[in-house]
Amino acid sequence: MTTETRQKRIGIFDSGIGGLTVLRELYRQLPNESILYFGDTARLPYGTRTSEEILHFVDEIIGWLVKSGVKMVLMACNTSSALALEKIKSKFDIPILGLIVPGANAAVQQGKRIGVIATPATAASNAYRHAILEADASVQVWQVGCPYFVPLIEQNQLHDPYTYQIAQEYLTPLIQQQIDTLVYGCTHYPYLEPILRLLLPTSVIFVDPAVYIVEVAARELEILNLQNYKTPKPTKFVVTASPQKFADLSLQWLGYRPVVQAISLPAILDQPISI
Repeated sequence: MTTETRQKRIGIFDSGIGGLTVLRELYRQLPNESILYFGDTARLPYGTRTSEEILHFVDEIIGWLVKSGVKMVLMACNTSSALALEKIKSKFDIPILGLIVPGANAAVQQGKRIGVIATPATAASNAYRHAILEADASVQVWQVGCPYFVPLIEQNQLHDPYTYQIAQEYLTPLIQQQIDTLVYGCTHYPYLEPILRLLLPTSVIFVDPAVYIVEVAARELEILNLQNYKTPKPTKFVVTASPQKFADLSLQWLGYRPVVQAISLPAILDQPISI
Protein backbone atom coordinates (compact mmCIF):
# COMPACT_ATOMS: atom_id res chain seq x y z
CA MET A 1 0.00 0.00 0.00
CA THR A 2 1.35 3.41 -0.90
CA THR A 3 2.25 6.00 1.70
CA GLU A 4 -0.32 8.32 0.13
CA THR A 5 -3.10 5.78 0.70
CA ARG A 6 -2.00 5.13 4.29
CA GLN A 7 -2.08 8.86 4.98
CA LYS A 8 -5.75 9.16 3.98
CA ARG A 9 -8.16 10.01 6.77
CA ILE A 10 -10.51 7.73 8.65
CA GLY A 11 -14.06 9.04 8.33
CA ILE A 12 -16.35 8.87 11.35
CA PHE A 13 -19.91 10.13 11.65
CA ASP A 14 -22.70 10.59 14.16
CA SER A 15 -25.85 12.67 14.48
CA GLY A 16 -24.02 15.06 16.81
CA ILE A 17 -21.38 15.11 19.55
CA GLY A 18 -21.85 11.45 20.56
CA GLY A 19 -19.24 10.33 18.07
CA LEU A 20 -16.63 12.37 19.94
CA THR A 21 -16.44 9.42 22.36
CA VAL A 22 -15.23 7.34 19.40
CA LEU A 23 -12.92 10.15 18.28
CA ARG A 24 -11.29 10.24 21.73
CA GLU A 25 -10.64 6.51 21.46
CA LEU A 26 -9.10 6.98 18.03
CA TYR A 27 -6.78 9.63 19.49
CA ARG A 28 -5.87 7.24 22.32
CA GLN A 29 -5.47 3.97 20.42
CA LEU A 30 -4.47 5.19 16.92
CA PRO A 31 -2.62 8.47 17.49
CA ASN A 32 -1.02 8.44 14.01
CA GLU A 33 -4.31 8.38 12.14
CA SER A 34 -5.88 11.48 10.59
CA ILE A 35 -9.64 11.86 11.06
CA LEU A 36 -12.58 13.47 9.24
CA TYR A 37 -15.55 13.88 11.61
CA PHE A 38 -19.07 14.36 10.23
CA GLY A 39 -21.83 15.48 12.61
CA ASP A 40 -25.31 15.39 11.08
CA THR A 41 -26.56 17.97 13.56
CA ALA A 42 -29.35 19.27 11.31
CA ARG A 43 -31.14 15.92 11.57
CA LEU A 44 -30.48 14.80 15.14
CA PRO A 45 -31.64 12.88 17.05
CA TYR A 46 -31.46 9.75 14.89
CA GLY A 47 -32.97 7.56 17.57
CA THR A 48 -36.57 8.49 16.80
CA ARG A 49 -36.20 8.22 13.00
CA THR A 50 -37.54 5.40 10.82
CA SER A 51 -35.20 2.74 9.45
CA GLU A 52 -35.80 4.13 5.93
CA GLU A 53 -34.73 7.60 7.02
CA ILE A 54 -31.61 6.28 8.74
CA LEU A 55 -30.64 4.23 5.71
CA HIS A 56 -31.02 7.29 3.47
CA PHE A 57 -28.94 9.47 5.83
CA VAL A 58 -26.18 6.87 6.15
CA ASP A 59 -26.01 6.27 2.39
CA GLU A 60 -25.73 10.02 1.83
CA ILE A 61 -23.06 10.57 4.50
CA ILE A 62 -20.87 7.59 3.59
CA GLY A 63 -21.12 8.56 -0.07
CA TRP A 64 -19.86 12.02 0.86
CA LEU A 65 -17.05 10.63 3.03
CA VAL A 66 -15.93 8.31 0.23
CA LYS A 67 -15.98 11.18 -2.31
CA SER A 68 -13.89 13.18 0.15
CA GLY A 69 -11.24 10.44 0.03
CA VAL A 70 -11.35 8.56 3.35
CA LYS A 71 -9.78 5.10 3.62
CA MET A 72 -12.21 3.67 6.20
CA VAL A 73 -15.51 4.67 7.82
CA LEU A 74 -16.51 4.16 11.45
CA MET A 75 -20.22 4.50 12.18
CA ALA A 76 -19.88 6.36 15.47
CA CYS A 77 -23.64 6.01 15.89
CA ASN A 78 -25.36 2.93 17.28
CA THR A 79 -28.67 3.69 15.57
CA SER A 80 -26.95 3.77 12.18
CA SER A 81 -24.97 0.65 13.04
CA ALA A 82 -28.14 -1.19 14.07
CA LEU A 83 -30.34 -0.16 11.14
CA ALA A 84 -28.03 0.42 8.18
CA LEU A 85 -24.62 -1.27 8.47
CA GLU A 86 -25.52 -4.63 6.95
CA LYS A 87 -27.49 -3.02 4.12
CA ILE A 88 -24.89 -0.41 3.21
CA LYS A 89 -21.42 -1.86 3.66
CA SER A 90 -21.40 -3.86 0.40
CA LYS A 91 -22.20 -0.70 -1.60
CA PHE A 92 -18.81 0.92 -0.95
CA ASP A 93 -15.33 -0.47 -1.56
CA ILE A 94 -13.73 0.67 1.70
CA PRO A 95 -14.05 -0.92 5.16
CA ILE A 96 -17.16 0.27 7.05
CA LEU A 97 -17.32 -0.66 10.75
CA GLY A 98 -20.19 -0.49 13.22
CA LEU A 99 -20.48 -0.48 17.02
CA ILE A 100 -22.96 -3.27 17.78
CA VAL A 101 -20.88 -6.44 17.39
CA PRO A 102 -17.73 -5.06 19.09
CA GLY A 103 -19.91 -3.81 21.98
CA ALA A 104 -21.81 -7.09 22.27
CA ASN A 105 -18.63 -9.19 22.23
CA ALA A 106 -17.14 -7.04 24.99
CA ALA A 107 -20.31 -7.24 27.09
CA VAL A 108 -20.39 -11.05 27.25
CA GLN A 109 -16.81 -11.02 28.50
CA GLN A 110 -17.96 -8.98 31.51
CA GLY A 111 -21.22 -10.41 32.79
CA LYS A 112 -24.27 -12.64 32.51
CA ARG A 113 -27.06 -10.15 33.23
CA ILE A 114 -26.62 -7.44 30.63
CA GLY A 115 -28.56 -4.20 30.40
CA VAL A 116 -28.48 -2.07 27.26
CA ILE A 117 -29.51 1.58 27.23
CA ALA A 118 -30.05 2.83 23.70
CA THR A 119 -32.08 5.13 21.49
CA PRO A 120 -35.64 3.92 20.82
CA ALA A 121 -34.70 2.92 17.26
CA THR A 122 -31.68 0.88 18.38
CA ALA A 123 -33.65 -0.80 21.17
CA ALA A 124 -36.56 -1.61 18.84
CA SER A 125 -34.19 -3.14 16.29
CA ASN A 126 -33.04 -5.73 18.88
CA ALA A 127 -29.58 -5.46 17.28
CA TYR A 128 -27.78 -5.62 20.63
CA ARG A 129 -29.95 -8.47 21.93
CA HIS A 130 -29.26 -10.54 18.82
CA ALA A 131 -25.52 -9.78 18.80
CA ILE A 132 -25.11 -10.46 22.52
CA LEU A 133 -27.00 -13.76 22.39
CA GLU A 134 -25.08 -14.77 19.29
CA ALA A 135 -21.85 -14.19 21.21
CA ASP A 136 -23.11 -16.10 24.29
CA ALA A 137 -26.57 -17.72 24.33
CA SER A 138 -26.37 -18.31 28.09
CA VAL A 139 -26.61 -14.63 29.09
CA GLN A 140 -29.75 -12.60 29.76
CA VAL A 141 -30.34 -9.24 28.08
CA TRP A 142 -32.64 -6.33 28.89
CA GLN A 143 -32.92 -3.25 26.68
CA VAL A 144 -34.32 0.18 27.47
CA GLY A 145 -35.06 2.86 24.87
CA CYS A 146 -34.07 6.31 26.17
CA PRO A 147 -35.58 8.98 23.91
CA TYR A 148 -34.63 12.02 26.01
CA PHE A 149 -30.95 11.35 26.64
CA VAL A 150 -29.53 12.57 23.31
CA PRO A 151 -31.53 15.85 23.24
CA LEU A 152 -30.54 16.57 26.87
CA ILE A 153 -26.85 15.95 26.12
CA GLU A 154 -26.93 17.98 22.90
CA GLN A 155 -28.55 20.84 24.84
CA ASN A 156 -25.80 20.62 27.47
CA GLN A 157 -28.24 19.80 30.29
CA LEU A 158 -26.15 17.11 31.96
CA HIS A 159 -26.30 18.88 35.32
CA ASP A 160 -30.02 19.57 35.20
CA PRO A 161 -32.02 17.78 37.96
CA TYR A 162 -34.47 16.70 35.25
CA THR A 163 -31.69 14.66 33.57
CA TYR A 164 -31.12 12.78 36.83
CA GLN A 165 -34.86 12.07 37.13
CA ILE A 166 -35.04 10.79 33.55
CA ALA A 167 -31.98 8.58 34.10
CA GLN A 168 -33.58 7.16 37.25
CA GLU A 169 -36.73 6.35 35.29
CA TYR A 170 -34.80 4.61 32.49
CA LEU A 171 -32.54 2.61 34.82
CA THR A 172 -35.21 1.41 37.28
CA PRO A 173 -36.24 -1.69 35.24
CA LEU A 174 -32.57 -2.64 34.80
CA ILE A 175 -31.89 -2.25 38.53
CA GLN A 176 -34.93 -4.43 39.24
CA GLN A 177 -33.44 -7.12 37.00
CA GLN A 178 -30.16 -6.92 38.95
CA ILE A 179 -27.97 -6.37 35.92
CA ASP A 180 -24.22 -6.88 36.36
CA THR A 181 -23.20 -5.13 33.12
CA LEU A 182 -24.44 -1.98 31.37
CA VAL A 183 -23.80 -1.35 27.67
CA TYR A 184 -23.83 2.18 26.31
CA GLY A 185 -26.02 1.54 23.27
CA CYS A 186 -25.50 5.14 22.09
CA THR A 187 -22.20 7.00 21.73
CA HIS A 188 -23.66 10.00 23.55
CA TYR A 189 -24.29 8.06 26.75
CA PRO A 190 -20.74 7.90 28.22
CA TYR A 191 -21.20 11.62 28.99
CA LEU A 192 -23.88 10.51 31.48
CA GLU A 193 -21.57 8.16 33.38
CA PRO A 194 -21.33 10.27 36.58
CA ILE A 195 -25.13 10.22 36.87
CA LEU A 196 -25.45 6.55 35.94
CA ARG A 197 -22.82 5.53 38.51
CA LEU A 198 -24.79 7.32 41.23
CA LEU A 199 -27.91 5.36 40.34
CA LEU A 200 -26.51 1.88 39.71
CA PRO A 201 -24.87 -0.54 42.20
CA THR A 202 -21.10 -0.08 42.33
CA SER A 203 -20.63 -3.68 41.15
CA VAL A 204 -22.13 -2.96 37.71
CA ILE A 205 -19.52 -2.95 34.93
CA PHE A 206 -19.91 -0.34 32.18
CA VAL A 207 -19.14 -1.31 28.57
CA ASP A 208 -18.39 1.48 26.09
CA PRO A 209 -18.50 0.10 22.51
CA ALA A 210 -16.39 3.08 21.35
CA VAL A 211 -13.35 1.39 22.89
CA TYR A 212 -13.97 -1.82 20.99
CA ILE A 213 -14.88 -0.44 17.56
CA VAL A 214 -11.48 1.29 17.56
CA GLU A 215 -9.77 -1.99 18.53
CA VAL A 216 -11.48 -3.59 15.52
CA ALA A 217 -10.42 -0.66 13.32
CA ALA A 218 -6.81 -1.06 14.45
CA ARG A 219 -6.83 -4.76 13.50
CA GLU A 220 -8.45 -4.00 10.14
CA LEU A 221 -5.90 -1.31 9.31
CA GLU A 222 -3.11 -3.75 10.12
CA ILE A 223 -4.60 -6.57 8.04
CA LEU A 224 -5.09 -4.24 5.06
CA ASN A 225 -1.71 -2.56 5.54
CA LEU A 226 -3.43 0.81 5.83
CA GLN A 227 -1.81 2.13 9.03
CA ASN A 228 -0.37 5.61 8.83
CA TYR A 229 3.19 5.89 10.13
CA LYS A 230 3.60 9.59 9.42
CA THR A 231 2.53 12.55 11.55
CA PRO A 232 -1.27 12.84 11.42
CA LYS A 233 -3.06 15.84 9.94
CA PRO A 234 -5.29 17.92 12.26
CA THR A 235 -8.79 16.51 12.59
CA LYS A 236 -11.35 18.06 10.25
CA PHE A 237 -14.86 18.62 11.60
CA VAL A 238 -17.92 19.09 9.38
CA VAL A 239 -21.52 19.56 10.58
CA THR A 240 -24.88 20.08 8.90
CA ALA A 241 -26.17 22.72 11.36
CA SER A 242 -24.51 25.33 13.62
CA PRO A 243 -20.68 25.00 13.65
CA GLN A 244 -20.54 27.39 16.63
CA LYS A 245 -22.84 25.27 18.80
CA PHE A 246 -20.96 22.09 17.93
CA ALA A 247 -17.59 23.71 18.69
CA ASP A 248 -18.86 25.06 22.03
CA LEU A 249 -20.24 21.66 23.08
CA SER A 250 -17.09 19.85 21.92
CA LEU A 251 -14.73 21.90 24.06
CA GLN A 252 -15.57 20.11 27.32
CA TRP A 253 -15.29 16.63 25.76
CA LEU A 254 -12.20 17.10 23.61
CA GLY A 255 -10.21 19.53 25.73
CA TYR A 256 -9.90 21.94 22.82
CA ARG A 257 -12.29 23.99 20.73
CA PRO A 258 -12.31 22.52 17.23
CA VAL A 259 -12.53 24.47 14.00
CA VAL A 260 -15.83 23.34 12.50
CA GLN A 261 -17.02 23.73 8.91
CA ALA A 262 -20.71 23.78 7.91
CA ILE A 263 -21.99 21.77 4.96
CA SER A 264 -25.49 22.20 3.59
CA LEU A 265 -28.14 19.55 3.12
CA PRO A 266 -29.56 17.87 1.15
CA ALA A 267 -26.89 18.36 -1.50
CA ILE A 268 -23.88 17.16 0.51
CA LEU A 269 -22.85 14.69 -2.18
CA ASP A 270 -22.06 17.62 -4.45
CA GLN A 271 -19.77 19.16 -1.84
CA PRO A 272 -16.84 16.82 -1.12
CA ILE A 273 -13.99 18.60 0.62
CA SER A 274 -10.26 18.38 0.13
CA ILE A 275 -8.77 16.31 2.93
